[in-house]
This record gives sequence, C-alpha cells and structure tokens, in this order.
Amino acid sequence: MNRLRRSELAVPASSEKMIRKAAQSDADLVFLDLEDAVAPAGKEEAREQAIHFLNHLDWGRRVRAVRVNDAQSPWAHDDVIEVVTRAGHNLDVLILPKVEAPRDVWFFETLLTQLEAKLGEALPIGFEILIEEAEALGRVEELAACSPRLEALILGFGDLAASLGFRFGHVDDPAHAYPGDPWHHARARVIAAARANGLEAIDGPYPLIGDTDGYRTQAIWASTLGATGKWAIHPSQIAPANEVFSPTSQEVETARYMCDAYKSSDGSAAAQGALVDAATARLFGAVLHRAELIEERAS
Repeated sequence: MNRLRRSELAVPASSEKMIRKAAQSDADLVFLDLEDAVAPAGKEEAREQAIHFLNHLDWGRRVRAVRVNDAQSPWAHDDVIEVVTRAGHNLDVLILPKVEAPRDVWFFETLLTQLEAKLGEALPIGFEILIEEAEALGRVEELAACSPRLEALILGFGDLAASLGFRFGHVDDPAHAYPGDPWHHARARVIAAARANGLEAIDGPYPLIGDTDGYRTQAIWASTLGATGKWAIHPSQIAPANEVFSPTSQEVETARYMCDAYKSSDGSAAAQGALVDAATARLFGAVLHRAELIEERAS
C-alpha cells in the first residue's frame, strides 16, 4: 500500500493542543505517541484521548498512526485492543517500538488478526517498526521480512545509541573525533533491508529543534542513501523534511525524459549523454511515482 511518509510528526497522545495542531499540519503522517512521550501514570488517559481524536478530528489525507507501547510492557495488549476495536476504521498504521526479534512483531500481528476475526472484517492497518535496539539492528534483514503487514522500518537513534553503548563527551581533542558519520553503517543497513523487502526506510528523530540546518543535513544524508522520510519531533521540522524527500522539478523533468527515451527504444538508448536501459528506467520510474504521490497528497 502506497503511503506518503516524507515527514512523520510525533505528537504526545496526552496533549490535546498538540494533537489538534498536528491534524492541521503539513505532515504526511502524524502519530499519536502512547510510549515514550507519556508517563506511566498517564498511559490509560492518553490512550482514551488518542481514540477520541482519531474518531473526531478531520485528518484530511494525512496518514493516521499510533505508537503503541512495546510488546514486553503491561500496556501493549490494551493499546492494540482498545485502539483498534474503537478506532480501527480511522487508523492506518501502528508503530511498534523496542522490537528485538520477529516474535515481537508476531505478537502484534497475531493480536490484530484475532481482532479482525472478532470484529468480522479485515482492517488495512500496517506496521512500522523501530530499529532502536542492538538486537534489532543485528537481525534487521530478518525483521524486514517477518510480516506482510510491515510497511516501513524506522531508524531510532536515541535508544539505539544507548543499546550500542555510544559514548559522548569523552573526546577532548577534535583530532580524535570519529572520522565520519557514526550512523552511516546503521542507516545503510536499515535502508538496504527495507528496500530488499519492498518497505520504506524512515530516518529517525533529530533532537536539536532549533537547528533546522542540522536537521536538513541529516535528512539529505538519509535521502541520498535511499530513505524516503524522516521523523519530525516539532512542527518546524516538517517543511525541511517535505522538501528534502520530494523530487525537485529538475529531477522530475529528467526522469520523465529518460523514461520516455527508454519506452521509445528497443531496450536501451542514449539520452542526455547517458545510457538508458531497464535499470535506468526503474530508477527514474520511482522518481515519477513519488512525484505522483506528492501531487495526490496536495490535491
């Protein structure tokens, strides 16, 4: 199922004000967070609020998602049962955190399948899973292939840094700093696993809300490697995400020219000084498809 995910806006399900603003934002996807953004004492109240606003706000063409609590928590079971039973028709995606192995995804998959049987109908609810544990990164290829409900993998920087044992603030001499992007390997591996299984790859959050240039740089790096979107933890991050993960007018023009050249050839052709063959047409065809999704979202 094709869904646009250039920007995924995180919203605490406990904040009515933020939820209402998110429903009017330019984010492609809005997720109401029942996990990290909500203290244990407020979990049940936040869940009720998420259900209410899924059912009673006009979300337009935005993808509607909920990040439930992880499979090992005491809230996950009720999160899925209550949200899906009472607001399943107004929900597109469940975001699954702290996944370590396929069994964690299967827990939610089985529960959702049971609910469909109980309710007597199939609900087109997809999964996005967070790769934010060392165990998940080590098994990301297996995870990416473990469920037909999977639609996207998300690289979760904060928890993954803790799980991997990253160190910060221990280098006094700049000459001893890590020579490059310490997230390159994780990004590349998650993106490759996602693409190999027909999933989207979403870059995780950037914590410095006031540093728009830094956010945009990270988004460009992720986009260059093949990611199709990035989390936004503040509305100010939506615009740069939508910009970076949209093809430029020049890219669309070139893609259309190259695809037309291939269609009019016998299998390969030269266009703009470059060979255009089946592989090239596939690359540029993806650009045109993405441009179509963005045009539909704007209409």
